[in-house]
Amino acid sequence: MDRTATGSAKSHVAYALVTPAWNEEALIDLPIRAVIAQTIPPRRYVVVSDGSTDRTDEIVQSYSAKYPFVQLYRMPERHKRSFAAQVDAINAGYEQIRNLEFDFVGNLDADITFEPDYFERLFQEFQKDRRLGMAGGTIHDKKGNELVPRRLNRPHSVMHGVQMFRRECFDALGGYTPLPHGSPDWHAEVSLRMRGWDVRSIPGLRAVQHRPNGGAGSFTWYFYRQGLADYSLGTHPLFELFKVARRLPSKPYILGGLAELAGFVHAYCRRDQRAVPDDFVRFLRKEQLGRLHLSVRRRTA
Repeated sequence: MDRTATGSAKSHVAYALVTPAWNEEALIDLPIRAVIAQTIPPRRYVVVSDGSTDRTDEIVQSYSAKYPFVQLYRMPERHKRSFAAQVDAINAGYEQIRNLEFDFVGNLDADITFEPDYFERLFQEFQKDRRLGMAGGTIHDKKGNELVPRRLNRPHSVMHGVQMFRRECFDALGGYTPLPHGSPDWHAEVSLRMRGWDVRSIPGLRAVQHRPNGGAGSFTWYFYRQGLADYSLGTHPLFELFKVARRLPSKPYILGGLAELAGFVHAYCRRDQRAVPDDFVRFLRKEQLGRLHLSVRRRTA
């Protein structure tokens, strides 16, 4: 039963969180401390150590000794860092809590922080809209003493590191889907909308990411793989061109935009096999062309 149907979020919401972590000793205490400080604590917070060889496990265990809802789960085998490994870690973490009772489950990156009332405010949005299947805050980066919203924030999309699902939605998807070029978060969003659910980021609800996009690897490789992922999921070529064009005037996304376009064109010319069925591609392209048409109308109005 969805216990958020009536009453205050603070009194009735039960939720769980999963964080995949691989050698995150420099950052892992940040999300843990942010979760501990929440006005609504989670039923369980599982940090999945995917073969970490640094002090990640030790740090998580030091918190779990004080806060029983914090749990360390170590993957049995070491995995090479990849999008698929991250998805496997999240899904494995979910299996550790599947038998618990909770109404929402969230993915939380290992470098995210937020204010103590973050989840309380987030669940208020879920209460107001029963068709809201996934939501989250907007990602901000630290620039000196200021928090700057990331240019890639979109009202109809929730960035991977702060995606919160209604549990029934996450279960219907079977968790995140491992994809050859990543973007399991985007795949989950589109899949939910195909099922009639809404997906929305919440304006004014800030989450700070302490490592920039692609910060765990090559910046240009990150965006090149994004181009491969766009093609793999069926992005319309016109929409891809429009998306890249929007990024070109802004540093540091000039190089990233060109790398993304190169990845898309490379996959397009090779006619790579797509990772999703035809109905997914049709639905996605209809959405994209609709947004493209609306954007053009706004610019010419």
